Amino acid sequence: MAEQALQGKRIVLGVTGSIAAYKSADLVRRLREVGAQVNVVMTKSACEFITPLTLQTLSGQPVAIELLDADQESAMGHIKLARWADWILIAPASADIIARLAQGRADDLLSALCLASESPLAVAPAMNNKMWSNKATQSNLAILRKRGVQIIGPASGDQACGEQGEGRLLEPVEIAIELSRLAVPTTLQDKYIVITAGPTYEAIDPVRFIGNRSSGKMGFAVAKAAAEAGAKVTIIAGPVQLDTPTGVQRIDVETAQQMHEVVLDSMKSCNIFIACAAVSDYRPLQIETNKIKKAGRDQLQLNLTATKDIVSAVASQENKPFIVGFAAETQQVSDYAKDKLKSKNLDMIAANQVGEELGFSVDNNALDVFWPTGSQTLPLAPKVQLARDLMTLIIEQYNAKNST
Repeated sequence: MAEQALQGKRIVLGVTGSIAAYKSADLVRRLREVGAQVNVVMTKSACEFITPLTLQTLSGQPVAIELLDADQESAMGHIKLARWADWILIAPASADIIARLAQGRADDLLSALCLASESPLAVAPAMNNKMWSNKATQSNLAILRKRGVQIIGPASGDQACGEQGEGRLLEPVEIAIELSRLAVPTTLQDKYIVITAGPTYEAIDPVRFIGNRSSGKMGFAVAKAAAEAGAKVTIIAGPVQLDTPTGVQRIDVETAQQMHEVVLDSMKSCNIFIACAAVSDYRPLQIETNKIKKAGRDQLQLNLTATKDIVSAVASQENKPFIVGFAAETQQVSDYAKDKLKSKNLDMIAANQVGEELGFSVDNNALDVFWPTGSQTLPLAPKVQLARDLMTLIIEQYNAKNST
């Protein structure tokens, strides 16, 4: 699957001022060999190390350099490239461009392109070992990682300056392999994926409710990854304050009953259903018309009734889609997940531990993924990248099931 991940992907390759810029020529070739389309953007200092003509010849596309190019700006060149890219890869990435990205600068073409794009960004650092270990550089890298930027490398060894240490650009073949691992294969163009995300709120009275702690971040990240894979995507979202990923249809709901109804209405042509929402298991049996007053009450007793199980309802359909469930547990995570996989007739389940600053409302997560014939652990990573890794697994198991 990894070797297919870049097939058809549109990659903007940023080349910055570093002696390692000569390796970008080989990197263009490696990316094109695995089926990627490549547009190169160079900083002015990069042109001192390698000519634009070399990279233009290898990529088959004009090389962009100037932010204020009269020919390009008539079509808003940096915006056009920002929308075109499936990935932006900066290799080599100098200490300067890393600092500029961390600061949100936009005074040259490459930095403006990165700031204007919603596409995933990867940087492959290349610099002197002392520059790499400098606290300023490491602080800037920490900022980028927190924003979900992928850092590829660097390697350690002999450097052009005659010193040794960490800071060497990875070899082009290694960069291409790592980018392939990070990317989601574009193999779902004719598939329809429905995803649930966020909590549900079950009213007690006009101002109070029972709900879950879910922020919806993981579900929205999965929706973004599914769109990157080429699928038509609908996300059915509980009450969350998140931006809708580009190209994704969004339907907002509040209660478990509303989510149940919308999900079943969306199943007619659904190929893959991913139940990422933290749906309330119970709702108040009676909703008070007016606000319950605290005065004179030391205790309040609520009678609760179970909500409808959305995943079980989908799994019981005659022509059910490929179903991926989620299990958020505070203990015995694997055992509960495996039981849920079997009892609910799921194709896959992704389990994670929650509580004590794990799982909900945080930007990083880890998953243990199970299916009837196997399992895989996805280590702690930003949820955006974790969702891509999960989607790659889903594609593998979906294809395996439908090829038999």
